[in-house]
Amino acid sequence: MRRIVVASLFLLNASAFAQAQTAPFDMSGERPPGASVTPRLTPPTQAAPPAVIAPVPLTPPVPVVPAPATPGAPPPATPAAPPPVTSPVATQAQPAMPAPRPAAAANSVAPLNTGDVRRFVVPFSKLGLGGEYDRRSWTVYLTPEQARAKASFTFAYQNSIVVAPEASALTVYLNNRPIGQQRVGSPDGSSAVTFEVPPGLLQPGANLVTFEADQRHRTDCSIQSTYELWSNIDPAGTYLSFAGRDAAQLSSADAIRAIGVNGAGKTEFDFVVPALEQPGTTKPLLRLAQGLSVLSSMPNQIFAFSTASLPAAGPGKLSVLVGTAAELRPLFPDLPPGAESAALAAFVTDPRSGSPILLISGPSWQAVSSAIDTIVSPTDRSSDVRRDVLTTERWSAPNAPLVFSDTNIALSQLGVKTTEFSGRRLRTSFNIAVPADFYANAYGEAKVLLDAAYTDSVMPGSHIDIYVNDNIASTVPITTTSGGILRHLPIRVTMRHFKPGLNSVAIEAILMTKDDAVCAPGAATGTTPRFALFDTSELQIPDFARVGQRPNLAAMAGTAYPYGRVTEPTPLFIDRVDADTLSAAATLLGQMAITAGHPIVVETVASPNAIGDRDAIFIGSISQMPTTALSQTNISTASQASWRSVVDTQVGVVDTGTAFEEWNSKISGGVLRSRITAIREWLSRNFDISRSSLQFIPGAEQIFTPANADTLLVAQGSSPAGSGAWTVVAAPSAKDLREGLEVLTAQLNWPQISGHITTYSSKTGKIETLPVTRFDFVPSTPWSIANYRLIAANWLSTNILSYSFLLVVFVLLIGITTSSMLRKLGRSK
Repeated sequence: MRRIVVASLFLLNASAFAQAQTAPFDMSGERPPGASVTPRLTPPTQAAPPAVIAPVPLTPPVPVVPAPATPGAPPPATPAAPPPVTSPVATQAQPAMPAPRPAAAANSVAPLNTGDVRRFVVPFSKLGLGGEYDRRSWTVYLTPEQARAKASFTFAYQNSIVVAPEASALTVYLNNRPIGQQRVGSPDGSSAVTFEVPPGLLQPGANLVTFEADQRHRTDCSIQSTYELWSNIDPAGTYLSFAGRDAAQLSSADAIRAIGVNGAGKTEFDFVVPALEQPGTTKPLLRLAQGLSVLSSMPNQIFAFSTASLPAAGPGKLSVLVGTAAELRPLFPDLPPGAESAALAAFVTDPRSGSPILLISGPSWQAVSSAIDTIVSPTDRSSDVRRDVLTTERWSAPNAPLVFSDTNIALSQLGVKTTEFSGRRLRTSFNIAVPADFYANAYGEAKVLLDAAYTDSVMPGSHIDIYVNDNIASTVPITTTSGGILRHLPIRVTMRHFKPGLNSVAIEAILMTKDDAVCAPGAATGTTPRFALFDTSELQIPDFARVGQRPNLAAMAGTAYPYGRVTEPTPLFIDRVDADTLSAAATLLGQMAITAGHPIVVETVASPNAIGDRDAIFIGSISQMPTTALSQTNISTASQASWRSVVDTQVGVVDTGTAFEEWNSKISGGVLRSRITAIREWLSRNFDISRSSLQFIPGAEQIFTPANADTLLVAQGSSPAGSGAWTVVAAPSAKDLREGLEVLTAQLNWPQISGHITTYSSKTGKIETLPVTRFDFVPSTPWSIANYRLIAANWLSTNILSYSFLLVVFVLLIGITTSSMLRKLGRSK
């Protein structure tokens, strides 16, 4: 009996000892919401370098739709709190984290009280934070009423199931001050978290919002596993909440900047114009649309026109009433008294919803135009004034500097922070912009002067990569085994992937260690820094050739070239002034105004004969497009009758001729064509040789016929005399035109416009481009030998055969000249 008692006591002690041990990793993130963990962390203190940011109190995720409790079921056991998350990323001196809050205050998502105002803050349709470290920043414009109000910040997220919750966190910053940190532990569904905004932190005007993700894999230590880490922020569940109705008031034209976005990341301006189709109203309306677009500077803007009634109010929407007092009184009886005697531009309140409406009125349309000028004129900029940045802060802060010549820029000015990293793959990016006449895509080289350090645990085989617009541009291997400090290490970056306008440059460090190869339990979540990237690193852009090119849709998308530079009004051909076509034109010109930095002055024309040889824009349905404009942009004129949307064509009807050609190409030439294509891809990938470079002079552009699957087409060509650029924006119908431009002008899609022709298909969602075969040079700077030398270098680098021919001719001339001189000056036998 004594032996049984002793054995029982031994087993009980062993069980207690086992329960006191720490598990290798915590699976609490996979438990149901009722069993989530609420750890308590201490506030951080600033330590001597190397510093490690102490975390904000982490709170378990709160499900958006909690699962109902089972009646009679016992409450779930609360597991032991996991160890505090210590961020492996350290930056420069940071403000102190907020003090820990009670779990209930951290977890609860307060419902929207009556009278409170909600502002969505994510300017994207989707926001994903991927890899072991990711950081996204942008600004949100607030009115003085909103900045003074008591506020809270709510975001909803879902993460990959392989993210280790005990070592991963999402941190939210407002104006570079951390307001809260959330443990990443919501793989089964979307969870919402609310943080209180400290009083006085928000300010009238632009406020910087930053999401920072620090994520580690549960069990895998390989480089490939880092691509499995992600946390998606739900735009519809991410917003600022303001107490009181005063935050909804828009009292001045400056409040147009605070229009914000809806739950899908879009901004919508709804114009109500009773005299929409009357002559003379199109020009001031398009000027107003561009002015509102520049004032708000939002990335995904939509303009909609109607004549009937006020649209429904909502987040990220602004209703605009435009017309004379007599035209607007049936729609809005409570017009201010001054509207019948003078120009008026003011905010009024919708009596139905209480939402603000921008009212622009007067006794005549001349007065209405004057009222529009009072709003738009602050955004005007002379073409002689050179801007220094591209405005990108509404979706990517800071604004991208515009580089025109040899320049060195510290990465600290581009938003890159000094970072100490303990993971396997560190990636950080920044934006840079070049002008529309950039011409150095074949020979130019920039440099990244890298300041970094790595420990002796980093093995050879690790490397640092530089990406330009998601294309790898340079790789530097790490070959030493004793660690090292890199001071302004020059990394050459080819400029072939740069394009006019905005460019994204990323620095990625791939780090391998012996510990990762072994991958012992807990190694994937180690916090010892192994790499450091310093913000004293610099980007060096050399002098590059500057000359305009025609056609060049990439330059139009990048800086609205050439329409953003002309001093006289740009002719605009619109086939008919209806709601869909005018909405499409306003959406297009609004996006171009943002890239140009100012509204583009346009004048409507009814015929190409009134345009002459100037730069012009044609927009409308393909059937109403002038044949001259189609011919100049190499669009088949037969497409006016043949191009129809897929939904308009008969289903199941197969064209015999087309089917025969397709089968003939598949059987007879398919194998040969595939082999030729493979050889071309191999030459392009390894030697940067393409078919266009293996010709003495560029060939002529081919006539393009849009497919029925395409629903939008953007093409550019020369004017009849060759002195101007004509851009055609066409679709099978006005409805396709409006819907296609709403998609194409979105922030994610707009940079894809390039080449000679760009098409979009609403059926497939694909954007395809046709590269430029032949283009004309357009002088854009004063004549100089240095610039012409750079232009010749880039052109000869693009046309290899021409370069080889000229080189052979040059060598022959040298040989003939030398032989002649030796014959005359040499000593004869």
